[in-house]
Amino acid sequence: MASLVAYDDSDSETEADPARSGDAADQISDASGMSRPSGMGFASSTVGVTKEGAQHTGNSLNEDPGMQRLPLARLWRSDPGSCPSQRLQWPSKEPDTTFPPSEPPRPSLWMSRAPVGHVPLAAACLKPIKPAWDVLKPSHDQSTFESTAGNASSSQRKRGEDCVLPYIPKRLRQLQALNPEAGGGKDGEPPGPPAGCAPAPLCVAPTVSEFIQPYLNSQYRETTVPKKVLFHLRGHRGPVNSIQWCPIFCKSHMLLSASMDKTFKVWNAVDSGHCLQTYSVHSEAVRAARWAPCGRRILSGGFDFALHLTDLETGTQVFSGQSDFRVTTLKFHPKDHNVFLCGGFSSEIKAWDMRTGKVVKGYKATIQQTLDILFLQEGSEFLSSTDASTRDSADRTIIAWDFRTAAKISNQIFHERYTCPSLALHPREPVFLAQTNGNYLALFSSVWPYRMSRRRRYEGHKVEGYAVGCECSPCGDLLVTGSADGRVLMFSFRTASRACTLQGHTQACLGTTYHPVLPSVLGTCSWGGDIKIWH
Repeated sequence: MASLVAYDDSDSETEADPARSGDAADQISDASGMSRPSGMGFASSTVGVTKEGAQHTGNSLNEDPGMQRLPLARLWRSDPGSCPSQRLQWPSKEPDTTFPPSEPPRPSLWMSRAPVGHVPLAAACLKPIKPAWDVLKPSHDQSTFESTAGNASSSQRKRGEDCVLPYIPKRLRQLQALNPEAGGGKDGEPPGPPAGCAPAPLCVAPTVSEFIQPYLNSQYRETTVPKKVLFHLRGHRGPVNSIQWCPIFCKSHMLLSASMDKTFKVWNAVDSGHCLQTYSVHSEAVRAARWAPCGRRILSGGFDFALHLTDLETGTQVFSGQSDFRVTTLKFHPKDHNVFLCGGFSSEIKAWDMRTGKVVKGYKATIQQTLDILFLQEGSEFLSSTDASTRDSADRTIIAWDFRTAAKISNQIFHERYTCPSLALHPREPVFLAQTNGNYLALFSSVWPYRMSRRRRYEGHKVEGYAVGCECSPCGDLLVTGSADGRVLMFSFRTASRACTLQGHTQACLGTTYHPVLPSVLGTCSWGGDIKIWH
């Protein structure tokens, strides 16, 4: 195919093949048929540069009123000895218009390829193309392209390096496909402040909730099975790991939730169902968050190795510490509220003193991860559930520790080959519950030698590797647990029979907790990022 660029010394080539020249001229004739003033129309076989920006014109050419085709471009030589490979210059009739050089828009890390409308000028002049009209719209009002092949090749190399898609876990992909509204709340909760910034103080009404006031001075009534959803709280952008009611009865309308979206929230889950405050003090997922026994502060730990004690009235961090492992569980000492235990992806559990900001004691075992911690005997002993299990037995799955001396009291508590993601203490009986990956709740004595009950076993739900929580009702008559299929199951503590099954969530139900004052009020959270209040 003959070149579309006419040179001063290319008369011999043009005369050699007149037929091809005529075909090329007919091919690039203007399809619109509109006439323009002399010297204002110029085009190439691929790219047309106008004052409004860079546009693709395809194979088109403008004609002057005299029906004489203007040359596409000429190589105007400053001296007779220059070669035809010099820079391309427009005829002198055209005013000199220069555009500021800028690099083409680089694709983002989330883009799998370069923008479809991006074609460097040098690459377009080397190889004629005929792009589709639906992809020829410029992405910016003022976009220009480079005219050198070296810059084009370097930008192509950069695009090749940047076109890397990040890995998304399978559970998050299923979450995005099945529950698209989990990314944003239905009520449009505003996002929290950036990590490291102090949030605004929590505005809490000085009066007690009108629903809680009648129950403060009366004895707790018998817990009944909830039947309907009171509030459906949506605001987290990731799975909700745990929820907890405020331990102060007059402020127990507030609910704390910790999520994998790097935040923890405080909700008014009794009166309005609105989010009171969002705290973004962590740079990674918040795996554990607990109310301080005073009810005015929140202790949180996450996958960023950080520990923070946030004051709700001022919005500042009263205590901040840096752990050497990812935190998965936190528990306050029941007697000394300035001391707490911290466990996670480590073989050691550490006791922190918030007055000094240092670790005061360590409890080390031959394990890889601590799943949960439970205090016994008013804080003199505690239990830790771990991921240690062998083919035939799991002698270190549950370990009893002496809090003062850091000595192991017993590690021969649970002998079955399942790990226990959560532990719960009965409010009235000297027993505790262990959630197992064998899809059942096991019952143990809370005094030495911590024997497991062979007659009572609560089963019917699924765990399947999730950190599914369990809890007893304040009266001790009912047990509640979540399930990997989204159900909420309640059992009778005495008979181990199933009392009720609620179809709670579309994703796995991770946390369940009864209200400490209001009878039959239950809170549940799920891997889908939503929270439900049942009544």
